[in-house]
Amino acid sequence: MDKLKIGIVGCGAIGSSLARVIVKDFSRQARLSALFDIDKEKARRLSQKLFRTPAVAADNLKQLLRGSGLIIEAASAKVSWDIAKRALTMGRDVMIMSVGGVAIRLAQLTALAENKRAKVYIPSGALCGIDGLKAANMGRIRKVTLTTVKNPASFKGVKYIEAKGINLSKVKKDTVLFFGKAAEAVKYFPQNINVAAVLSLAGVGVNKTRVRIIASPKVTRNIHEVRVESIAGNITTRTENILHPDNPKTSYLAVLSAVAMLKQILGPVKIGT
Repeated sequence: MDKLKIGIVGCGAIGSSLARVIVKDFSRQARLSALFDIDKEKARRLSQKLFRTPAVAADNLKQLLRGSGLIIEAASAKVSWDIAKRALTMGRDVMIMSVGGVAIRLAQLTALAENKRAKVYIPSGALCGIDGLKAANMGRIRKVTLTTVKNPASFKGVKYIEAKGINLSKVKKDTVLFFGKAAEAVKYFPQNINVAAVLSLAGVGVNKTRVRIIASPKVTRNIHEVRVESIAGNITTRTENILHPDNPKTSYLAVLSAVAMLKQILGPVKIGT
């Protein structure tokens, strides 16, 4: 059986971690066919580390798409929709990590995938309870609320915070930075709140899912609490994430979630909803 050729777009913390896992743990079923990053030197360095040659680093996105059957987007929310669209247009399957960039385009994403007979994979990320939410959504959901708590340092550089005039270094107690629709949370916190996008896509959508974002100097982990109220019952989950060692804005579980999804794609048995 031919190995699945996997191309990774984005060679930061997540892309690099996934590349290493594919080479080390999935070599029997898959092959890392190409790496691409807007900073071409990043792709070359990663290729050199993994294969002792920069040959796997693609010169451009088109080259990567041509030589890969599954595209993993690990770039940013600013470009994830464009990458997904281009991949699907060429009939390639795509796994999206920067979910915030596609959260309001689910209908377009679905139509394009159906038209090209391609698959879109969106891992659960740094969040538990997506399986229960998906099941509950087969009935009727009354309410979905996400509360995210992070250390103030995690929000450094967020323009929404700067516009509000909030000095993160002076946050000495739990402070609500945002409360509103997931659609707005994804827009204002693109690097911090991918979980809101995943939650929305699995449940009642970005306009009905409510998000509360709290900066807490007491915490050292990224905490996500989800409350689902439905006719099937109520679901409450709390996930306390260890930060990714290479990027404090990313939870380690987000990477492992993508690895678990890869295992499902490549393996004969699929477990969970």
